[in-house]
Amino acid sequence: MFKALAETGRRALLDALYVDDGQCLNELCDVLPDLTRFGVMKHLAVLESAGLLTTEKVGREKRHYLNPIPIQQIHDRWLSKYAQRLSTAMTGLKRDLETPIPATRQSPKNRRAASSGCSSQLVISPGSRFDIATCSRAR
Repeated sequence: MFKALAETGRRALLDALYVDDGQCLNELCDVLPDLTRFGVMKHLAVLESAGLLTTEKVGREKRHYLNPIPIQQIHDRWLSKYAQRLSTAMTGLKRDLETPIPATRQSPKNRRAASSGCSSQLVISPGSRFDIATCSRAR
């Protein structure tokens, strides 16, 4: 399936089917004007063999329909478990940055130290691992 998604022309065909599902070959040829009709047919055959689209014969025409289930399975298996950690970290960072700091009486020296502190910061370590580090703040 990754091989089918790797080519830009095939992704353009999938995008066209997302916008208007159930197109025939003639309509999909307009998406890739540089290719011949047979070239578009080969791309559609690769997408169909990967399970990314289904077809239905309607009279003399063959209608092509997007099958989003394999893409959703890739998302569920590979992307969601990695994106969850980042999205949790980013929402926590947003919440911490938007929380007002209570005003307290401090000496000018302590006020400077508190103003340079942070409630949270996003630390991106080598290897694209995302963690939230919380800085302590004097109150």
